[in-house]
Amino acid sequence: MKLSCCEIVQRSVYTLQMMLRHWVCVRSVYHISPATHRITELDPLSLVDQGVQVLALDFDGVLASDGTPFPSPKVQQWLDHCVRQLGTERVFILSNKPRPERISWFKEQYPGLRFISGVRKKPYPDGLQAIQQCTQVPFQAILLVDDRLLTGVLAACIAQTQALHIRTPYVELSKHPVKESFFMLLRGIEKVLFFF
Repeated sequence: MKLSCCEIVQRSVYTLQMMLRHWVCVRSVYHISPATHRITELDPLSLVDQGVQVLALDFDGVLASDGTPFPSPKVQQWLDHCVRQLGTERVFILSNKPRPERISWFKEQYPGLRFISGVRKKPYPDGLQAIQQCTQVPFQAILLVDDRLLTGVLAACIAQTQALHIRTPYVELSKHPVKESFFMLLRGIEKVLFFF
């Protein structure tokens, strides 16, 4: 779903307003997230012990590099472990790019695990609100894992869910040099905005 120029401007203004309002929250998520964290280093059992009942995962950067249709075998093993701990009905993919080939792959490999689509893109909290309505768990028991501060982490702060920032996202510069460089630049700008 392509955004019109008007929608891009509206989303940018909203992001700026929410960034100013939730500055402290986004900054604290950044500081509590481990510096070298990749998704495969996250222990689903420890999340359950910490009260996480529902897991929302970004795709690009978190489960795979940008533009990749499905996760690597190592990430798939982690997803298997995650689904065993939480159940497929408690794991969601909340990506700003819910591409059909990704949705099909997950339907085949992980029946019951759902992509959230048809909602406004992060940082709007619509996707997290949809997950909460679907699962009926408290917002505080939902954890969003994302590699972007001003999309996913900000959305979590707005919705008052838990958030974990992936500081070491999956990147494949050789496959998508322009796209990956652009997102690396965005991540760098986000860090400068919040932390220098």
